[in-house]
Amino acid sequence: MVTDDRTLWTRAIAAPVRAFLRTEAGSSGVLVGAIAAALIWANVSPSTYEGLWHLPLSVRMAGASLGLDLRGCVNSGLMALFFLVVGLEARREFDLGDLRERSRFVLPAAAGVAGLAVPSLIYLAFNATGDAAHGWAVAMSTDTALALGMLALLGKDVPDRIRVFLLTVFVVDDVVSLIVIAFVYSKDIQLLPLLVAVAVFAILLGIRAAHVRSGFVYAALGMIVWAALLESGVDPVVSGLAIGLVTTAYTPARDALERATGLFRLFREQPTAQLAREAVAGLTASLSPNARLQNRFHPWTSYVIVPLFALANAGIVIDGGFLARAYTTPVTLGIIFGFVIGKPIGIIGTSWVISRMTRGRLRPQVGWAAVGGSGTIAGIGFTVSFLIATLAFQGRQLDEAKLGVLTAAVLSSAITWIVYRATRLLSPERRALALHGDTEDIIDLTEPVDPERDHIRGPAQASVTIVEYGDFQCPYCGRAEPVVRDLLADNDLRYVWRHLPLTDVHPQAELAAEAAEAAAAQGRFWDMHDLLLERQENLRPKELVAYAEQLGLDGDRFHDELLRHVHSGRVAQDVESADLSGVSGTPTFFINGRRHYGAFDIQTLTAAVKTARARASIGARTGSTR
Repeated sequence: MVTDDRTLWTRAIAAPVRAFLRTEAGSSGVLVGAIAAALIWANVSPSTYEGLWHLPLSVRMAGASLGLDLRGCVNSGLMALFFLVVGLEARREFDLGDLRERSRFVLPAAAGVAGLAVPSLIYLAFNATGDAAHGWAVAMSTDTALALGMLALLGKDVPDRIRVFLLTVFVVDDVVSLIVIAFVYSKDIQLLPLLVAVAVFAILLGIRAAHVRSGFVYAALGMIVWAALLESGVDPVVSGLAIGLVTTAYTPARDALERATGLFRLFREQPTAQLAREAVAGLTASLSPNARLQNRFHPWTSYVIVPLFALANAGIVIDGGFLARAYTTPVTLGIIFGFVIGKPIGIIGTSWVISRMTRGRLRPQVGWAAVGGSGTIAGIGFTVSFLIATLAFQGRQLDEAKLGVLTAAVLSSAITWIVYRATRLLSPERRALALHGDTEDIIDLTEPVDPERDHIRGPAQASVTIVEYGDFQCPYCGRAEPVVRDLLADNDLRYVWRHLPLTDVHPQAELAAEAAEAAAAQGRFWDMHDLLLERQENLRPKELVAYAEQLGLDGDRFHDELLRHVHSGRVAQDVESADLSGVSGTPTFFINGRRHYGAFDIQTLTAAVKTARARASIGARTGSTR
């Protein structure tokens, strides 16, 4: 069953950034609710709040034991899974997203580092002396879930490429912050357990390189790395991020999907337990390890683990006297100014300096209004900031630090809203440039559109081109057809159909594609195309010949060309181009050369077309080539 016009394979594979962002944004409301619940609980019954989270827990095995309180289990145990997901998404962007072009990583990475350094320096300006200086890292790290949730509230004002830029900054932010936790806030480091953790991690890399697919093996080794780091005195949340960053992502290869289909057919013919296991293993193996882990853990980390972390850590007792005192203390003020002022200075300033120094060779992949909004929204800290605060402070100072983090999040959200509201007041052309920038897109479509061979609908000089790889027997292609028709009402859009018959699941699709080419040889491709998608259940040879007669084609010629497979080479060319562009399912759309992931309903595709048109307009004005 399929909902919201999205194919199953599209929902299952690792599509760069979109699914990650949707989950993060959707969970932000749960996270805010957990923060509110923690504050209410801590103020209504502070003794039960602290009593529960200090409940001791321990695990004993073979004479060894690991002991943490309940809050420690959440902060150092469950949060390792959160950072695993952050690492997985970062790796996915490197393998599948904009960061495939490594030069695009340089500027946001540098901005991320500066966005860590400047707030820390501002904090130290307020806390240059005394024991509060030890908390200099509290004002460093942005909270990914809360920041992306705020962007979701801004809706259509925030294109996806802005979220990609932010995600890159956030990942650098998290990596450096966890390194700081490991080396600055870890106490009494024991060398032997640390060496064990490094050795087991190396073994994990080795078995991954050997293509071992046992989830149990990876889970066991990951647990050993975590336990060894905990025993060494290094905060074990580092293990989750490290494992995520080395877990590769790729789209399913068509031959792997065909093998999986063959295994399922064997099970369909002989439904035995052994064939069921083989079919499941074959289906699972077609997906990348990154996709499998994201699918398994991401909803749990976003909707359960991070809110549980908030519930365990956000509770502070608030009264008038505390607020009056805390808002005058250097700890609270240093954190507020570090986040609200330091983050924008670090991210915006570094982006501007690098762009000027390289004369535009390295510049943000978004417009300057988007860079500004990214800098302000980066002032929303929570997860890592609270982790560091609990390591750096105790008692009154810990409450002051938490208040500073929460206040900075509110102020940064308000400033970001103002930035994007102000951007909406610009003219459409200026707004597009301010949000999207003028850098060229990465082109995912390997084989460019060729008017001499491709089948094209719409004006030749249209600013937006949609290429669809389709299968005439694919029901999802049939559902996409009326959406494409609606889009073609736009007189500045052209549409290209390319064949990708999935013969392992649609046995009549290849001959139907050849029938469309046989009709094209007589000047009637689009008529046949429409008829085949309208009658997907009836694509046998006799019916194809009847359709040719219905369209007034030369029936004998059509029948002869089908019989001799005259046009099979033309169909094979499209299939080869699909393989080169990494297409493994239908329908797959490319919009101005960029692959479109996710839903293909009219609203989603119309929004994607508008974004592509804005980018094309900017390119036309600045002289960029596409």
